[in-house]
This record gives sequence, structure tokens and C-alpha cells, in this order.
Amino acid sequence: MRLDAIRSLYDHAGQAFASVYLDTCRVGAEGVARRWRRLSPRLRDAGGDPSTVAAIGDLLASDAGSAGSAPGRALFAAGGEVLLDEPLPGPPRRELARWSPLPHVTPMLAQRGESVPHLRVLIDDRGTDVVVVRASAQGRALPGVAPGGWSRHRYEPGVADSWEGNAGTVAKRVNAEVRRIGAELVVVAGEPQARAVLCEHLGTQATDRVVMVDHDGRARGADRGPMEKGVQAAVDDWVGQRRAELIEYYGEGPSATGLAETVRCLRRGQVDVLLLAGDPTAEALMWVGREGGQLALDRAELTGRGIAEPGRERADAALARAVAVTDAELWFVERAALGTDAAALLRF
Repeated sequence: MRLDAIRSLYDHAGQAFASVYLDTCRVGAEGVARRWRRLSPRLRDAGGDPSTVAAIGDLLASDAGSAGSAPGRALFAAGGEVLLDEPLPGPPRRELARWSPLPHVTPMLAQRGESVPHLRVLIDDRGTDVVVVRASAQGRALPGVAPGGWSRHRYEPGVADSWEGNAGTVAKRVNAEVRRIGAELVVVAGEPQARAVLCEHLGTQATDRVVMVDHDGRARGADRGPMEKGVQAAVDDWVGQRRAELIEYYGEGPSATGLAETVRCLRRGQVDVLLLAGDPTAEALMWVGREGGQLALDRAELTGRGIAEPGRERADAALARAVAVTDAELWFVERAALGTDAAALLRF
């Protein structure tokens, strides 16, 4: 996964972070408040800035964050403000509140899984719905509906020429969005003949990414369950294939093996893809400086480069920062497949 969505967290170099993972599943506002009261003293006891702790509490009390109805939330705050309020697909594996030099993002990334930019197209005799799903973000509706929803582009049912014209318009939009977000998939569902006409109008880049889902239309008022299941299956298949390709390429092309070698390559900006075996560095610490590429297992490696006062930080937090600021990718893999706790595919 790319870490573009969290990169801005690291613009706050030199400030300590509050990282909070909260179970908000079916507890209501009072339950969330009760759980926050239990967690917040951990931040204060660790020397947390009162204004930053208060900012998290205020957000949870008002439920103004975008993740208000999610079963779990990951919140990151520094300098008296909440910088990221991320919905989790389920309750966090462990509730926690941590005050540290770097945000503790790895549990969120591991639980969220790979975020695949893709388009969803549902087309039948009632119209066309297109939803754009960007990496690490909620669905963004195309013009015509509120953000996060579905947008419908209508054509006259049964009028072939009208549909041909609309198919061209929709295809141009799909082609543009594929290029803009770097979509890996275009999942198309609906009436078979309409799907075929649409695909005839798509450009090569979009056509190469098309996956058909057997969901032939919708009853008025029906939910989108079949479409959602088809989309998820297509995304899961893509993720599995991509992970297998990365593991196969590891060792064949320029690669780094083991945590020490991987850290050296991250420091040099050589890493294209970081491969982590689950959460192998949960208890490991390393030395870090203020900048994203300043990390080492040995303090002398940083002081020798003129970094006067490196600090100690969780290895996984330091690795995530380095990946984010060097525009690399992070993938979690099985240790048995990788043969080591950490490895990397290199750019050079």
C-alpha cells in the first residue's frame, strides 16, 4: 500500500504525537466517552500535552470526525489538534493510547489492509452509476450527488443510439478517472449488452483493468449487496496476485534482506517496496532523527552523520515514516513466504 494519506502527519517533525485506537462498535456516545476516560490518563501519565489530549476528547465528544459511525477509530494528534481521524473496518485489535515521538500507525495499516484505487461501474436500463475509490480514502462520487455517494448518468431505455452516445460520455469519464487516480481495477456490473457497449468505448488503459461482475441489474429500492461482494472479490484477487508477484520478484531483482540491510537502504532512499512479515518489529526499537530518512539500529550511524541527539522509537513507527516520506510502498506478508522479518525491493 502507498502511504500518501498519512504523509502529512510527518510534517510535524519535532512534535510528539498522541496515537489512540478506540473500539466504537455498538457502544453509542456514552460508551465512547467512557472508553476515552479510561484511555486518556495513559497519555497524561506519559507526559502528553494537555491541549493535544483535550483536542481528542473534544472531537470524540462532538463526534465531528468523519469516522463517527465506524466500529473502530484510529486518531492521531499533535500540537493541540487532531491531525487524522481514521475509520477502522472493525474494532481495533487492542485499544491503546500512546504518547511518542512518531505516530503509531502500524496497527491501523495492518488492520485496514491494502487500499486499492479502483472504479465501480453499474450499468443497466435504469442508468449508470460510477463510483471512484481512491487509495486510502472513501468513495468519491462523480458530479451530481453528495460526496461519498453514487452518481447516476441516465440514458433513454431501449433507444440504442441514445445509449451509444451516453456510453461514449461515460467511457470518457472512466478513462479520465483511471488516469487521474492510477486505478488498478475497473469493476463493471450490470446488463451484459450494455456492459459490452461501454467496454467498446473504453481506452486501452481502462480496458486492461476491467473486471466483470455477474450482477445483472437491480430491482428498484434493492441494496447493492451483490455489487459490493463482487467488487470486494475483485479487489481481494488483485491484492493476492500483487502480493505473490512481489514475493516472487524479491531476490530476483535488486533487493534487501533483513531489518539492518533494509534500514540502510531506506536511509539512502533506495526502497521501492518494503515487505514486512506481519508485525515483526512490535518490541524492537531503533534510533531516529527529525527527518524521515534518519533511522538506524545503531546510534553511532546517526551521530556520525551529524545528527546530534537521535531518539529511541518503535521500529515499526520509524519504518512507516521512512516509507511514507520516500514515496515507497508497504506490504504485509507471511513470514514463511518471505523467510525473514523485513525485506525490500529496491529502486536501484
